[in-house]
Amino acid sequence: QVQLVESGGGSVQAGGSLRLSCAASGNTDSRYLMGWFRQAPGQEREGVAYIYMSDDAAGYIDSVKGRFTISQDTAKNALFLQMNSLKPEDSGIYYCAAASRGLFTVGLFDKRRYNSWGQGTQVTVSS
Repeated sequence: QVQLVESGGGSVQAGGSLRLSCAASGNTDSRYLMGWFRQAPGQEREGVAYIYMSDDAAGYIDSVKGRFTISQDTAKNALFLQMNSLKPEDSGIYYCAAASRGLFTVGLFDKRRYNSWGQGTQVTVSS
């Protein structure tokens, strides 16, 4: 089992930046894929970005491409999400998640792929 703890959330005006961090502990060697998700009030949790542990290959949903960057420091068991040019619609609770190696029939942004979750950190972007 992997334990995940997010930090770095806060309130910022539109156009500003935030950098989220996720610290992993426990059975960290079981991780194969890491991701960031977010959830706004009354909406489903959606995938934002993912990154492979093995080679840093990453992907993003269209709405954040060019603005967000996912990265990791595997030696420190740390995951990051740099968020620039923030918009009010980016507001929500952001979660980091980890997936173990396995066979899946769902996509990389499908929350069913991930088996470890942090408790989330709040991001609020005002206009």
